[in-house]
Amino acid sequence: MRLGYLASRIVQFLGVLLVLSFLVFSLLGLVPGDLVKILVGTRRVTPEIRATITEKYRLDDPIPVRYAHWLADAVHGDFGESVRSGTSVASVVGARLPLTLALTLLAFVLALAVGIPLGIASARRIGTALDRQIVIWSVVGVSAPGFALGMLLLYVFAVMLRWFPLYGAGEGLLDSLWHLALPALALAVGTAAVIIRITRASVARELEQDYVTFARSRGLNPRRIARMYVRNASIPILTSAGLILGSLFGSTVLVEEAFSLPGLGQLLADSITFKDVPVVQAIALLVAVVIITATFVVDLVAAWIDPTQRLGENNSG
Repeated sequence: MRLGYLASRIVQFLGVLLVLSFLVFSLLGLVPGDLVKILVGTRRVTPEIRATITEKYRLDDPIPVRYAHWLADAVHGDFGESVRSGTSVASVVGARLPLTLALTLLAFVLALAVGIPLGIASARRIGTALDRQIVIWSVVGVSAPGFALGMLLLYVFAVMLRWFPLYGAGEGLLDSLWHLALPALALAVGTAAVIIRITRASVARELEQDYVTFARSRGLNPRRIARMYVRNASIPILTSAGLILGSLFGSTVLVEEAFSLPGLGQLLADSITFKDVPVVQAIALLVAVVIITATFVVDLVAAWIDPTQRLGENNSG
């Protein structure tokens, strides 16, 4: 991989991150009402407290100066104090982060384990009854909201059959996996449906290429042919999967609310309700960083797998 290509991607990554960080910082100014009262919370606003809050958050400084100081603190993990609890935002978010990460990764693994094999099977049998069934169920999966699906899963498997717990995150590895199984499934269904459609389209396009026809006419081993077209079809699948992983991390709010999971999604919903702006800023920036980083890494991996991508970009530039 050329250093110029890598440097250009890093510059783009930092540029997008800088823009998004400024938008996240602007959330404080978009909140209606007195900023000091919002940042103080339920405490009574005295002249001394007003002066302290104004100095702490630099409310009298110009916006560029405030942003520069906020960004410098954010880089070091300092987002101030939570309005609701009075504790540091970093500790509040850090306590909820592992659960959301576990839920996101479990849902992502389930989606990949189901979506890729079904997408390949559908592409290899286009027009058959199996292909039609897979396509129909993928459309149903894409159309099913995670929150509604979660409620249905709760009613069937937790209330009626009592196979899974109704709420909570559990304790220990096995108990946590048991508690996260239904929420992860609710998140994974829609994601798996998207991956099925992407995989099916990508593999079907490769199966129509001349090199596959030529390889078959030469009598090459079907497994070797499969490795050829699956490898070439992996780039759009990989790119989409990386973006989906980033978006999954930021889409756990409703599912965590449905299953009463104390993760970042539930924390974000509560913080918006109580106007806990520092916590909202921290979570929004964290989600943005995860999505941008996933996009950046996927872009580099795709360029490594298929060098013609970056060569094409360099030639077009």
